[in-house]
Amino acid sequence: MVNTLFPLGWGHYLAGGILIGVGVSLLFLLTGWLGGMSTVFSSTWSYVSRLRHFQQPRYVDSRAWRLVFAVGLVVGALLWWVFLGPVGALQTTVPLWQLGLGGLLVGFGARLSNGCTSGHGICGLSSLQLPSLVAVLTFMGTGFATAHVVLWLGGR
Repeated sequence: MVNTLFPLGWGHYLAGGILIGVGVSLLFLLTGWLGGMSTVFSSTWSYVSRLRHFQQPRYVDSRAWRLVFAVGLVVGALLWWVFLGPVGALQTTVPLWQLGLGGLLVGFGARLSNGCTSGHGICGLSSLQLPSLVAVLTFMGTGFATAHVVLWLGGR
């Protein structure tokens, strides 16, 4: 059963979860900041857009550390790739327009729910926030339903 659910093994998932947990815990304990990623998008736009939404103090005041946080995630993935190689196949048969549309919908949903899966699922749940629980249950339920509908329609 475990091999069916985790054909590439489960150790790297455990290691990733521990690293994420330790990282966001240290970020919060040492600074009081929450490490959600959807705010990184808005705070980064505050560098280039003069729209009032992106110039809110909560974005402008936190944009430097959030940008470093995002760059660290990309550099960490790059280091993994360089030193340990890719895990599994990094290709898809999904057309680019569908990937782009999915990204837009996810981004819109993250802003609509005032946070993303990392913000609500990791930081919000660990601090026992009821809105984060509702958001995570909504994310997961929608994801499960969408996957089943896609399979039912013949997708993979």
